[in-house]
Amino acid sequence: MQQPIDPDEAKSFSSALADWYAEARRPLPWRTEPSLYRTVVSELMAQQTQIKTMLPYFERWMRRFPDFEALAEAPSEDVLKHWEGLGYYSRARNLHRLARAWVDLDPKPRKAEAWRRLPGIGPYSSAAIASIAFGEPVAVVDGNVVRILARLTADRRSFKNGGEAVKAFGETADRLLDRESPGDHNQAMMELGALVCLKRKPLCVVCPVRRHCAAAAEGDPESLPRIVRRATEQIGVDRIWAVRDSRLLLHRIPDEASQLAGQYELPRPADLGLPGPSGKALATRSRGITHRRITERIYPLDSAAVPSQPGLEWVPLDRIDAITLSGPHRRWVRELLGAS
Repeated sequence: MQQPIDPDEAKSFSSALADWYAEARRPLPWRTEPSLYRTVVSELMAQQTQIKTMLPYFERWMRRFPDFEALAEAPSEDVLKHWEGLGYYSRARNLHRLARAWVDLDPKPRKAEAWRRLPGIGPYSSAAIASIAFGEPVAVVDGNVVRILARLTADRRSFKNGGEAVKAFGETADRLLDRESPGDHNQAMMELGALVCLKRKPLCVVCPVRRHCAAAAEGDPESLPRIVRRATEQIGVDRIWAVRDSRLLLHRIPDEASQLAGQYELPRPADLGLPGPSGKALATRSRGITHRRITERIYPLDSAAVPSQPGLEWVPLDRIDAITLSGPHRRWVRELLGAS
């Protein structure tokens, strides 16, 4: 069970957190040059992507799409191309749809409840945007915040997944919220989780709120929160490599597909109407996506044996950089072209 937090303790916690954040916060571009649009882009871009990874993408995005209007007017192919490498492309499509919706809205959304009606915006993002951009006193709760609160209150309940844990700590997050500076408080909580209250080897010695932390006092903060992790699922995928007349065979994913719509990838045998490949693979690559471990084997195929099938395209090698490939496929293509 959680250890209760009284109002005086909550005020002391938020004060210590605010003092630390004022000194320790990173000079991130959406903080040094704040705007509603930059806050929205940063929140969606940071979903399932580490800050250090997304920073160059954020800067490139801002150069091409500096505001809601520029993004709303852009073609979807351009939007996806500027997202390439970040993965989880539904975020880019949602951001594009959000910009188009926002431009047409009158009045513009301010409250978290109104933001939740826009594409790609859930409880966390809506609270972050409304508190940071408009000062609404709503608390954010994500994995980082759950970790802080579980340790702060020594909550040893077991949660079946992260979503259940987020719901369980909503009330605690609200009790701790600094209602006079909700945006800074929420960003400070995120920053504390990212820099100090780490999942592994938390830096308790330098934690600004250590004296409020029950788990630190008990000596085992790393054991919390207790969230059941899904077993790793092993998946194998075969791919085809065929080059003809300085053109690479690629498969374009249909526009109506639920994932990676309109993007290119190395084709699977099934895309060619062929059975599984034989012989030795040119390369084997592994990657992790959430709880899945995907092993992809790339096999050479005589270009003369490639049948005509819908969705297959022979893309000129000098156009490879102009099309949208998923991050892993672009790396593999560059590696194999370099090797050849």
